[in-house]
Amino acid sequence: MSGAVTWSAPGRANLIGEHTDYNEGLVLPFAIAERAIATAALADGDAIEAFSAEFPGTARAELAEIGPGAVRGWAAYPLGVAWALSPYAERARHLGIRLAISSDVPPGGGLSSSAALEMSVACALNDAWGLGLSQAQLAHAGQRAENEIVGAPTGIMDHYASLLGQPGAAVFLDCRTEEARIVPLRLDEAGLELLLIDTGERHSHAAGGYAARRASCELAARQMGVPALRDLGPDDLPKAARVLDDETFRRARHVITENERVAGAVAALEAGDMPEVGRLLTQSHMSMRDDFEITTAALDLAVAVALRQGALGARMTGGGFGGAAIVVVAAERVPALTAAATAELVAAGYEQPQVRTVTPSAGARKDA
Repeated sequence: MSGAVTWSAPGRANLIGEHTDYNEGLVLPFAIAERAIATAALADGDAIEAFSAEFPGTARAELAEIGPGAVRGWAAYPLGVAWALSPYAERARHLGIRLAISSDVPPGGGLSSSAALEMSVACALNDAWGLGLSQAQLAHAGQRAENEIVGAPTGIMDHYASLLGQPGAAVFLDCRTEEARIVPLRLDEAGLELLLIDTGERHSHAAGGYAARRASCELAARQMGVPALRDLGPDDLPKAARVLDDETFRRARHVITENERVAGAVAALEAGDMPEVGRLLTQSHMSMRDDFEITTAALDLAVAVALRQGALGARMTGGGFGGAAIVVVAAERVPALTAAATAELVAAGYEQPQVRTVTPSAGARKDA
């Protein structure tokens, strides 16, 4: 496309801090090497036209026609971002845009393929329309598109991770203040690798399980008389056990203790204590399994195999109900762990997993 700009943005893996983002809590994700790419070119009129290398057909809508319930399927992501940016775009001379999109981030695998797509499109539109928006404004546009157009009640973590990621580091994000700082992982000097065990099970954040967990958290906060579960700490758990029903209490306990684990993991990373980081990851998985109930039998098995093979720690990563486990393991143990995870999951009747190292990588960037 002539006069086009091209931006790419990565997916993310979450080292620790699951379902804390929409509770205004703490998270520690990192950008991955796999990316979505969006090329944008100005066009006549006010129509947004998008086509994708991964999906058939071309999506097209007048900017004024886009809104909640108006767009479905894959097109909801790019058109939703255009809609979310439209209040800023009104001052652009030409609103019409043609978008070409591609991505190698696995969809539905807990690696935030949606945020990668949204942030690549947001950055490309910001550039093509000359909006001059901040990273915070772009992140919120992506979140608004996913919440209101796609219909997935996600938090802000994925979008910030996709924008802010740096090679060899994680992003420590306070989802209430939106303050972020880069935390070096120093994996090479510790002789460690991050491994993903992708079970092949796929989920959708627009489906009921994710929304139900968020609703439980909001109920718990209301009944405890606080704005968000971020405002509660471990000392509040005895009161929560009295005030909340058992299921709501367990949902809240996961979030409260997960915030503590994120802070602990950051401190351990800064101290170079990787065994402690691993221990906290494994505790996180147990909390997601027992209190939040978002893991699957395949993910539980993947974590168990990793720990038996000598991993420092392992946990499900992503929103849950499928996807991948992330493992911190000595580099020399990767081949044996890969073989064991593959053999045991297949023997248990699950799909053959995709096991690969994952590299903390750079965030969104202009490619052309």
